[in-house]
Amino acid sequence: MDATTWNKRYAERELVWGDLPNQFLVQEVDDMPPGKALDLGAGEGRNSLWLASKGWQVVAVDFSSVGINKGRRYAAMKGIEGIKWIEADLLEYEPEERAFDLVLLFYVQLPREQRRTVLSKAAKAVGPGGTLLVVAHHLANLTDGYLGPRDPSVLYTPDEVVEDINADPLGQQLELVSSRDAIRIVNDEEGEHRAIDVLVRAALPPVRTALSS
Repeated sequence: MDATTWNKRYAERELVWGDLPNQFLVQEVDDMPPGKALDLGAGEGRNSLWLASKGWQVVAVDFSSVGINKGRRYAAMKGIEGIKWIEADLLEYEPEERAFDLVLLFYVQLPREQRRTVLSKAAKAVGPGGTLLVVAHHLANLTDGYLGPRDPSVLYTPDEVVEDINADPLGQQLELVSSRDAIRIVNDEEGEHRAIDVLVRAALPPVRTALSS
């Protein structure tokens, strides 16, 4: 899906994903001290807004001008500061290297070669002591879960994400913290449903300084 498709989708409803942060972001990040975060594929900005409300300085990147403008508008409405909004294609965007305490890649569903490109950029952006957090629709969700893309070529597995991170020299510098299937409960007018996601967390070790004598 390209930016035009997402612009149309974001224009059809006020908030496609609602205004609450992703549950896995809250679970994984809520106890982290605020720092500098990069939200790749920020969409309408719900995760960036939550992070900024917690004191994070956030760079939010998405190729949808409608999504980015919604994020700006909601930040202004809620009086949330500390977010730099960037309209850019993740395949072309070059983040600052080793500059972020937290890098998010949430539900950026791309074919594997493109995914590797974006994961390489994400790994490059993680600073010493920082965290890379990847959440995506799982391949198993196609048959055993609810909603999500129907194209298996853009669905992930935890093992594939880890392989793709490790395939990159910058990714090899990260240490795997966790890699797992993550169950998300979706409620709609038809009732309660089970969606299957991928959650991978990796970290760049902090710089170790020699002890002074």
